[in-house]
Amino acid sequence: MKQQVTLDEVSAGYAGRTVLSRFSARIPGSATTAVVGPNGSGKSTLLGVLAGVIPVRAGTVTHRTSTRPALVAQRSTVSDALPVTVRDTVTMGRWERLGLLGRMSSRDRSVVEACMDRLGIGELAERRLGELSGGQRQRALVAQGLAQEADLLLLDEPTAGLDPEAQRLITEVLGEAAAEGATVVHVTHDLAAAGRADHCLLLHAGRPVGDGPPHEVLTGEALERVGELPRQTRPPAVGEQVDAPRG
Repeated sequence: MKQQVTLDEVSAGYAGRTVLSRFSARIPGSATTAVVGPNGSGKSTLLGVLAGVIPVRAGTVTHRTSTRPALVAQRSTVSDALPVTVRDTVTMGRWERLGLLGRMSSRDRSVVEACMDRLGIGELAERRLGELSGGQRQRALVAQGLAQEADLLLLDEPTAGLDPEAQRLITEVLGEAAAEGATVVHVTHDLAAAGRADHCLLLHAGRPVGDGPPHEVLTGEALERVGELPRQTRPPAVGEQVDAPRG
């Protein structure tokens, strides 16, 4: 796999707190990379650094990209009160590409429609975002990310808490995006989802402790070394009650 993003000795974090410390990794291009680790290990901070919204205090991040990265937030970060439709939401993904007059071209509109159709939300185009189920809203946000046509697509737990059908559809679309040349990096607490990725980064305490094919990284020994992961990443014990996913 060709390398798309390189991080060398990167340190980054927030006011008064360093989260990533001397972080070095190689993220392959035209592939899906799953970022896994316990809470507080630096997963979301890594996405912020790759997106350019969290500044690097030390080290370097090299993007072999021709476009600005697309960052897809979790659906819970989007207010229900926003008076925007599904089409409005996906159209926002085209804003950076609009000309000085900010007018949508026929191609822009075609991209928006195609992205909605890929995520199965074309029939919801005029619905308010706040009226949608969790799975429908997450599909709209992923469609917005796709509409940017970015070389680097970053997603923070895109399938967490969704029903199996929404999980399957989003996973398939992300795989298709990578096959079409995009570099996809997604944070996940689901080891099964991580196992389906092309590449995996296992984080602990702000550093990568595993980097490579999922079957080589997500070993029992490695997971034991990083400590307790969120419950949904582990297979349920015999007789354990598992809550049904929502959305």
